[in-house]
Amino acid sequence: MSESAAPSPATPDGSHQPPATSATTGDVPAFGWSAYAERINGRFAMLGFVAVLLVEALSGDTFLHWAGLVP
Repeated sequence: MSESAAPSPATPDGSHQPPATSATTGDVPAFGWSAYAERINGRFAMLGFVAVLLVEALSGDTFLHWAGLVP
């Protein structure tokens, strides 16, 4: 027996509306200086940092030298 996702809540007129919060947190997606924007920015920063570490580990060189920013 497979489980399916719960349907989105219906409005009084019977139409469906998307959820008001993010899929991973209770934050409401918003632009600008919001908790949601800061959380997403932090996640992308962590991915970038791991990518730099991987470049350095796999190439055996510093990222700045590998990217050609320092001689």
